[in-house]
Amino acid sequence: MKNVQEIANQHAPSGKHLSVEERQAAGKALRKQVPHDAHGEWKPADDRADPVALLEISNRGRIPDLVPVRHHRMLESPFTFYRGSALAMAADLAQTPVTGIQVQACGDAHLMNFGGFASPERTLIFDLNDFDETLPGPWEWDLKRLVTSIYIAGEDLELKEDAIDDAVRATAESYRQAIRDYGGMRALDVWYSQIQADTLLEYAPDKTTEKAWKRMTSRAEDRTGADAFLKQTEEVNGKRRLIDQPPQLNHPPEAEAYFAKIKNIYEKYVTTLRDEYQFLLQRYRLVDASLKVVGVGSVGTHCGVALLMADDDDPLMLQFKEARPSVLEPYVEHPPITHQGRRVVHGQRLMQAASDIFLGWTSDEAGQDYYFRQLWDKKTSINLKGFSAKGLMAYGNICSRALARAHACSGNPAMIGGYLGSDNGFDKALTKFARAYAKQNKSDYTAMMAAVKEGRIEVKPG
Repeated sequence: MKNVQEIANQHAPSGKHLSVEERQAAGKALRKQVPHDAHGEWKPADDRADPVALLEISNRGRIPDLVPVRHHRMLESPFTFYRGSALAMAADLAQTPVTGIQVQACGDAHLMNFGGFASPERTLIFDLNDFDETLPGPWEWDLKRLVTSIYIAGEDLELKEDAIDDAVRATAESYRQAIRDYGGMRALDVWYSQIQADTLLEYAPDKTTEKAWKRMTSRAEDRTGADAFLKQTEEVNGKRRLIDQPPQLNHPPEAEAYFAKIKNIYEKYVTTLRDEYQFLLQRYRLVDASLKVVGVGSVGTHCGVALLMADDDDPLMLQFKEARPSVLEPYVEHPPITHQGRRVVHGQRLMQAASDIFLGWTSDEAGQDYYFRQLWDKKTSINLKGFSAKGLMAYGNICSRALARAHACSGNPAMIGGYLGSDNGFDKALTKFARAYAKQNKSDYTAMMAAVKEGRIEVKPG
């Protein structure tokens, strides 16, 4: 296959910037090498890795006592299994056709990794909100992970197959239209663009959905660091401490040594922030830290909460997370990665419309990388329970628009848009792929359940 730039050069004089039309033409030319229909195919390779073996690989280096908790959360349903099996899908996507157009990929763009959060200006916006797996990669991989999550969520909601197909097709169409729109915008306008959380309400297909989404956005106002402080801390011997709520939140046995470790990585983290935010953090002192269990895919990694105080009633709650190699790393060409936490922060800043002012990275003495960010800070996500077919379709539409914006900031939206075109051939292909991969996911989920029955892997509620 020709290099993307080689194709682009056929449509513009040497040494000149490509116009929008020339980039679109270059993208359209790629259809000869990778037809839209090619994206609809999914067939596991004869030597496809055992999904349980891949799960065991992804468990390496995690906190041993929490690995069975991770298994338990994954086995709740095929949908939660999908959320925790990004490594398996990355390996599978590496076998699928791509155009060669790269973006800063999320790496785990399922629909539960989108939601609302506060910008530095305190505006509630809607965007991607998980970047643990981010790395430069094919735009197709993010979109395929998103549409497949829509399909699996539809099955989880027990929707009719035709309705699920419609939701997936609409999600792909929304991405196609949005990336074409971004391709015609000025680069700076793309960078400044945001999706306000209130936009969700404009997509609501009925009053019931609108009411549920209003609850989500209003709930965000109560999910602040100050609210976390009230709910998760108490006064002990005149000092503020995080409340142990095992297994979700608890101090490790060697609490003093652990606090000293977190204090050390915190001090190094501060140096990665902009000067004015370093100055701001001088107002605070670190007073406590504890372990925290989060999500599905992250369970067992070293995550925690740091409590800082500027005064008795002036708290700041930070979350720190272990940064492990991206699941995409074995399958894409990328610059040398010298720090996994910095990789996460860099990717988040490239893809998000607005990022936390306290987003930074650090390492411990053993060489393990981490990143820091604010805890909660109006972060909220959708509750899928009770979603209608129209509600799932509408939510898929706004998630795909957010994904298109992220890809437009780091990639070549006019070329992607030129490749996708104005008809629905690509949308149909992705619907076919999502349906096929949902079956693959269900098969892998069944294999994991069998591994539990055989005693190969352990499960523990938590």
